This record gives sequence, structure tokens and C-alpha cells, in this order.
Amino acid sequence: MRDHDHKPVVKKIKPGISTLAKTPTRASDYLHPLLSFAAAHVPKSKHKETPLYILCTAGMRLLPESQQAAILEDLVTDVPLEFDFLFSSSHAEVISGKQEGVYAWIGINFVLGRFDHADEEDATVEVTTGSQNQRPISRRRTVGIMDMGGASLQIAYEVPSAITFNSPEEEEAGKSVLAEFNLGCDVEHTQHVYRVYVTTFLGFGGNMARQRYEDQLVNKTFAKNRFLTAQTGLSEEKPYLDPCLPVGLSESVVRGNHTLHLRGQGDWARCQEAVQPFLGLHNGTMSPGGVYQAPINFSNSEFYGFSEFYYCMEDVLRIGGQYDSDKYSRAAKVTTNAPLSRHIERP
Repeated sequence: MRDHDHKPVVKKIKPGISTLAKTPTRASDYLHPLLSFAAAHVPKSKHKETPLYILCTAGMRLLPESQQAAILEDLVTDVPLEFDFLFSSSHAEVISGKQEGVYAWIGINFVLGRFDHADEEDATVEVTTGSQNQRPISRRRTVGIMDMGGASLQIAYEVPSAITFNSPEEEEAGKSVLAEFNLGCDVEHTQHVYRVYVTTFLGFGGNMARQRYEDQLVNKTFAKNRFLTAQTGLSEEKPYLDPCLPVGLSESVVRGNHTLHLRGQGDWARCQEAVQPFLGLHNGTMSPGGVYQAPINFSNSEFYGFSEFYYCMEDVLRIGGQYDSDKYSRAAKVTTNAPLSRHIERP
């Protein structure tokens, strides 16, 4: 859908509905600008037959169930009072990371036309249809996704119909992160069955990752300085020198009764070393606790990075597009060591 100026009909608001955990009766007010925007673009005569879904993601998953329920209750009660969209209690929910990853995977492949029938020049893969009476078919190669939000990270990509597991335990773990669904018109169209590996890493979103890093700095600093007179980080005059903040940038981290003062050093190598333990690497893959990861054929794979991946690439480093590790590292080193004015070009 596009507006009168042929621009995509899109509206976003911040900071996220999970911030209303302690004031759940304001949830419907918070969404009002979005719903009003939608109501203005959907013909009024079609409102009653236009389904509305409110699907909450990682920020809400982090809240206690009682707070989640209170926010959803306000939405289910108040939204129908102001808007005539087709909306019921089953249309508002906190979705799992697996659902979130599947929706993102379907979305990008739909936009790229990867569900269309393949032409001769298209890159294709051969897949089995799930039926013993049908031969394997060739269809367009789908792309994988890496979606980093504020609180979680989703990874999803199509996997072969047959996966070999090394043990019963691995098979059990593998089944929990594999989603199989049919995007055809009916169950008989097995050529549209897709099997996707999808998993979510809660706490690996951009904001949560930074928060975990800051928590460690606070814990280390106050434990170390408890009996010392030289209290590094406890005053603006003597801040903790943070290798991960840009050169000269000052920041205060408040945790309970403690305030830690930071000043950026812009040291790429030291920052990389400092955050390495937070990646949860396990056998060379980003799998906290050894989460099963389906094999990837990198020679015949394509991945798209969303949200925080793109914000860092484009909004900060101005190199959005195809990712190149060396190019990214060079740009990051230049940016973190640049004068502070470089980092405040945009609000």
C-alpha cells in the first residue's frame, strides 16, 4: 500500500509497549497513533472486515506474565471501543521468538519474490516434496535472516528435508527449532512446503547486550572499589575508561543506588576483547548453552540482516548494503576514534 505521494504506508513509534509494564491502562492510548494512522488509510467501509493483529515480541517476553496479561487486557478491552477493525482477544498475544523468526523469514522472501515460480536463470535448489510418489523439484533459493531487535536476536534459514543428527539428544533439540509449514493454497501443494531452522536468543538484542555489558562494569567496579580510596568510575572527574564508547563520549550508568561514570576510549581491539564473553560462543557458533544449529551450506546461501544490523551499518557507519567484514572493521575503527562531533550528526 502506498499513499498519495507514492510512499509506503508505514508508521513507527517508540519506545515500545513493554515500557508500560507499570501503567498497563495506557497501552491502548500508546497504540492510538498507529491505529488512527491505519484507520485513515484503510477505506472506512472495509474496517469491519480488516483483521487487526497485535503481536508483541521480545520486550514483552521479558516481562512477568502478570504484566503481559494486564497490557493485553487493556488492548482487548479498549481498542474495539474506538476502532471497528476485526479484532478479538485471540488477535492480541505475546508471540514466541520462533514465531517472530518465521514471520521475518516469510516477509523478506515474499518481498524478494523467492516464493514465485523459478525462471531458468534463477538460482535454484532441489527439494523433496514430502511425498513418496513425487520426484524432487527445483524452486527458487530462499534467503536466511538475522534480525537483531532491542531485546532479542532471531536467526532463520531454510534447511534440507533430510538432516542427519548425531545423537537422540541432538535430534530432540533439533526438532524444537525446526518449523515446517505449507505456503501453498492447500495441503496438496507440497511443492510449497518449507522447512526452516529458526531460533531466538533472548538478551542478544542491541539494547539488552549493552545493558548486560554495563551491568558487568558496575558489578566489577563497585566490588573492586569497595575498600579503595581511588574510586575509578565513581565520579565525573575520574571516570571509568570504556573502550566500547566513542572517544570522548561521557555516559552515566545507574543501577540501584550506584552510579558509574564512563568516558569513551574508542578502542576497537579492547572492546572486541571485552564483549567476546557475552557472545555465548559454543563450538564456534553463537549458541548459548549449546543450542542446536542446523548445518548451513555457505557456498549456496544468502543472508539478510535487519534492524540493529542495518542501523549500525547505515545510520552509524554509512556503509549499508552488502556486508564485508574487513570493510566493517575499518569503518568501525575510524568512527570510534573520530571526534565526538561525528557521532551527533543526527538526533
